[in-house]
Amino acid sequence: MWRERFDRYWRGIILSGLGIAAILWLAATGRLGWYVHPRYFWFTVTLCAIAAVALCAAVPAVRRAELSDAHAGARAPRPLTRALSVAGAVLLVAATAAALLVAPPTTLSVATAQQRQVNTGTGPAGDAPAAGADADRDARDWAMLLRQGGGAEAEGRTARFIGFVLPSTGGEPDLFTAARFVVSCCAVDAQPLGVPVLAPDWADEHPEGSWVEVEGVFVANPDVTSDQPVVLRPFAVTAIDEPDDPYVY
Repeated sequence: MWRERFDRYWRGIILSGLGIAAILWLAATGRLGWYVHPRYFWFTVTLCAIAAVALCAAVPAVRRAELSDAHAGARAPRPLTRALSVAGAVLLVAATAAALLVAPPTTLSVATAQQRQVNTGTGPAGDAPAAGADADRDARDWAMLLRQGGGAEAEGRTARFIGFVLPSTGGEPDLFTAARFVVSCCAVDAQPLGVPVLAPDWADEHPEGSWVEVEGVFVANPDVTSDQPVVLRPFAVTAIDEPDDPYVY
């Protein structure tokens, strides 16, 4: 049957080609970093190029095998069966092409951050925050510093960084977390890390998932029952557009 020959010989070729095209397209448009750490860009693109060459070389061999199978005398399917088989194959290829090449690539969502639990991982830098001036620290650096000694080292220091808005993991209505996804290898292992920000009525101006720039000073949390002993009291919380590169590496 035609569908059997398609599944046996051509489905893998076509789907592999779509996957290769999608990765190369992401690299060409500068969006591969939404899925892969920049250190692996050339490795990924090189492997895709090798795979593309191998795929092209495989096509003649697959065609010869298909013709040999056809000459073996396989019984032709009924017209309706053949039409349904063709329609199913076309839908499979079209759905794959739409998912990989037509649908716009997206960054990791708030739902993903909540599923992976903010501040439960360390990120690629380990437990020690990056060295340097406070002005150069991002949300990941401050989040990791707050995890050391209850955040005592951060108290009294000023910070300015960007992040996306998440509700407090402890459910405190006056707190939100300004978070970033930290990528070690690829989006699959991305871990959300962020800083608790003390801002009553924050949800009125900054919806969950929106991006903000936060500037403020770290202080002891007035809520002694909170899981966050040190929080950022902001001087300003400014709405911004999502950055071109939303992750921290």
